[in-house]
Amino acid sequence: MGEQSVIESFATVNNGVGDVTIGKQSIVGMGNVIIGPVSIGNEVMLAQNIVISGLNHGYQDVTISPRQQKEVCKQIIIGDDVWIGANAVITAGVTIGKHSVIGAGSVVTKDIPEFSVAIGNPAKVVKKYNSVTELWEKCN
Repeated sequence: MGEQSVIESFATVNNGVGDVTIGKQSIVGMGNVIIGPVSIGNEVMLAQNIVISGLNHGYQDVTISPRQQKEVCKQIIIGDDVWIGANAVITAGVTIGKHSVIGAGSVVTKDIPEFSVAIGNPAKVVKKYNSVTELWEKCN
């Protein structure tokens, strides 16, 4: 955990199946659940009740309960300067690029490019920063 980072009350950070790293000056909000493998960058803001889980359980063998099947872990990477709104879910294997925003209640199942705003279930990019115009522009 980086210097000046904070994990607020009632948050759970579980590294039982993969490492969890948190950069400098990042905030893990109240009631968050983070299950590794997860890498969180610098100056990241995680609002309340977010689930970030690099862990899934197998289900493919119908002769065995999913509870008894092997777990599958995939690294989640959250870049620097990311802001994730309350009640979002980030699924295994996802990368969220630098300075992106994930709207409250969104479910992120695919990578989000840097300098993007993504919302919904499943989350879709609705805005990107244009470095030429220096404006956040809606996506078609």
